[in-house]
Amino acid sequence: MYTISKQFEFSASHQLNGLPDDHPCSRLHGHNYIVEIVLESAKLNEVGFVRDYRELKIVKDFLDQNFDHRHLNDVIAAQPSAEQIAYFLYHQFKIHVPELAAVRVSETPKTWAEYRR
Repeated sequence: MYTISKQFEFSASHQLNGLPDDHPCSRLHGHNYIVEIVLESAKLNEVGFVRDYRELKIVKDFLDQNFDHRHLNDVIAAQPSAEQIAYFLYHQFKIHVPELAAVRVSETPKTWAEYRR
């Protein structure tokens, strides 16, 4: 199995509901997010790629237009946790990128959430 990945960045705010009042994530705050998409394929295409990285511009364009410098509570219907963002993005792109195996979302340099098929 061949695996490739590419990272994208955006900045946005969110507020996580249902947490205790003294939890810092219950307050309005923001992150510099990193989104990593992971593609897998058992075979390579005619030029030797899983997929040309340039074809993944649709991910960057979507994030720039819909997530960057937005309040994520207004963008996705679910609680905008890193886990839910990964789930949302996976289902957003799976139809366009059939090799998509996982989406990882980082809010801080030491934390990652992943949704995988």
